[in-house]
Amino acid sequence: MTTNPLSVFLGTVQELGGYFSTLAEECAVVIDGHRGHRLVHTSLNYPVALSFRTPASQETCAATMDNVAIFDSPGKGRGLKTTKEFWAGDVIFSEPSVAAVVFDSLSERICHSCFRRQDKLQRCGQCKFAHYCDRTCQRAGWAEHKQECGATKAFGKAPNENIRLVARILWRLDKEGSVVSDMQLTTLEELEDHVADMEEEELKEFKVDIHNFLDYWPRSSKQHTVDEISHLFGVVNCNGFTVSDQRGLQAVGVGLFPNLCLVNHDCWPNCTVILNHGNRSAVNTIFHSQQRIELRSLGKIAEGEELTVSYVDYLNLSEERKRLLKTQYFFDCTCEHCNNRIKDDLKMGGREVEGVKPSEEQVKEATDYCYEMLEKIEKARLNGDYHEVVKICKDCIDKTEPVLADTHIYLLRVWSTYSEVQAYLQYFEESADYARKMVEGYIKLYHPNNAALGMAAMRAGVNHWQAGLIEVGHGMVCKAYAILMVTHGPTHPITKDLESMRIQTEMELRMFKENEYVYHSMREAALKNKPMTMLHEPKSVEEGIKNLFHRRK
Repeated sequence: MTTNPLSVFLGTVQELGGYFSTLAEECAVVIDGHRGHRLVHTSLNYPVALSFRTPASQETCAATMDNVAIFDSPGKGRGLKTTKEFWAGDVIFSEPSVAAVVFDSLSERICHSCFRRQDKLQRCGQCKFAHYCDRTCQRAGWAEHKQECGATKAFGKAPNENIRLVARILWRLDKEGSVVSDMQLTTLEELEDHVADMEEEELKEFKVDIHNFLDYWPRSSKQHTVDEISHLFGVVNCNGFTVSDQRGLQAVGVGLFPNLCLVNHDCWPNCTVILNHGNRSAVNTIFHSQQRIELRSLGKIAEGEELTVSYVDYLNLSEERKRLLKTQYFFDCTCEHCNNRIKDDLKMGGREVEGVKPSEEQVKEATDYCYEMLEKIEKARLNGDYHEVVKICKDCIDKTEPVLADTHIYLLRVWSTYSEVQAYLQYFEESADYARKMVEGYIKLYHPNNAALGMAAMRAGVNHWQAGLIEVGHGMVCKAYAILMVTHGPTHPITKDLESMRIQTEMELRMFKENEYVYHSMREAALKNKPMTMLHEPKSVEEGIKNLFHRRK
């Protein structure tokens, strides 16, 4: 009996389709920097041609702190610069966290050791709070959890994620000293806490956390001054880095990475940051490798050039980015893109048809209407009325698409929501069409190697495959694969999934070109044998681009 090759691949694509059920999940992978307890235009039908190294050289490029040096960055304070030349996809350095914890809201759904999402987790029998995949993960996480377990049990409940993280950091510093690794370039005492810059309301919440921490901290542990504790809370508040799940698609926790804190912001950065979960599959924990962040080059970086990541999403207008950076990270951005308002005209522009543009009044009216509809869309989503979401989106698209440019950020959000919900409702052709439009808009706005663009292309590739549009689907998958090879590297789980998809869609495309009828017959048979399952329910549109550096609400 001959196996239908399309059936083999179907389950993988269904699973991948579920990854893209929300805009928030799509963009949680974008570890293009956001601080605090806060997160190439080419043909779409062919692989992107990029200048980056082979997979082997990408991963073996000396990812040590010898590649960087601390220096005084003009107008920014301390920063990191390169000591050698780098190319797109190179790992400049990797760094394990001093400590990391799972978000409060996901404490029962995410393993507290490996940060993987699992359907069934085993609960710690002592504190009744920590959850693990199995005994292997529990043993692996015991060193960090041991003191936390006793403190939680004595306190009567688990405190919030900020308190848990600061406690884990202090326990480790008490045990190992202020420098916990030979690769650590700075101590936590040297990092900025910006406590003096906090607004009054934020300072009140900050003091409540410190008060609760003092109640939680065991008397048997080393005691610290309020100033020491306050400094650490401030450091976590503006330097905590969001930790993603095993595939890098959802923010599930927060950790502190001292060397990463030295990398300054630029709205058009030359680096991106990704979380590598390491090898956690071995039964014996001695063979486990650490979770770590990887700072990756987005393009050629000259020796001596400053390394930068973006703390906020570039899809925001310049003024909005500057406002976010000032309120959340306490500095005024003076980058070229903010000073010159680069691409702001595209993000709020009107559609040009045969050299004719709409008036400013028409664009403003359409913009305001689009914004109002986004609020209504979110209300309908919260009520679980996805058919109403589709109706509002369609009405908004019909009214504003003839007026607004395909790079208008509000229209892009409507397209994204519409595509996402249509995929959830399994109207795949409609979903694919707007996923493609979204990618085309992103191409004109984002850096060619931006991970958000790569993930949008991957989602579009999945949508087109689901719709049976293999030519465009394969092109999107190839584009996504080229980008994520740079931003994530060949060993990341999502890149491995993309590699499988690329090989499979290439095979299907050959079948399609040889005989369309045979291809569609085999596809239909595969779908009948393994019908499409409902995707995950869409979540909040307002979550938008999640901050990857962790700032408390």
